Amino acid sequence: MERIYIFSRFERFWHWMQALLVIGMLVTGFEIHGSYHLLGFTLAHQAHTIAAWALITLWVFAIFWHFTTGEWRQYIPTMQGVDKIIRHYAWGIFQGEPHPFKITRARKHNPMQAQTYLAIKVLLNPLIWISGLLYLYYNELATLGYALDLGTIALAHTIGAFLMLAFLISHLYLITTGETVNEQLRAMITGWEEVSDEHAKKR
Repeated sequence: MERIYIFSRFERFWHWMQALLVIGMLVTGFEIHGSYHLLGFTLAHQAHTIAAWALITLWVFAIFWHFTTGEWRQYIPTMQGVDKIIRHYAWGIFQGEPHPFKITRARKHNPMQAQTYLAIKVLLNPLIWISGLLYLYYNELATLGYALDLGTIALAHTIGAFLMLAFLISHLYLITTGETVNEQLRAMITGWEEVSDEHAKKR
């Protein structure tokens, strides 16, 4: 086996901070929605707003990092090998078959991952971002004469929250599907991925 450096220090920082902020926003957001009582509405709203601005700031830095480093290319969608990936997750994974995609520094994500992450970045994140800001500044916008439907904004934001929750749950499951339960988790902590010598020579 050989170790290759896959995830940079900023990439790991960005990943874990985003995870922490998203989880915090889900917890406080669903309390604001009235799903349960934990912190109380006022404190939950304050925490949610602080986390929202922190996440937006993080996204801005992450977008800048992606474009200045060229890492945006990791999310270029492709259909090459998608059928093998689908078969693996639907059947092969339960038969103990090895994953058909081999990670490299140039291609960190398999085709399904790249498509999913791209959809999150260009569709889901903007949905949450825009609807959240419209909700936060609804009164100010109304004062300026912008007649927006609060129910529609709230519905869009809630849909975005449930989609993010669904992604988080599936993401947590899929990171346990490596050769060992913590293999992929370890790579996102240390930055290093272990690959066979033969694969390492091809990267």
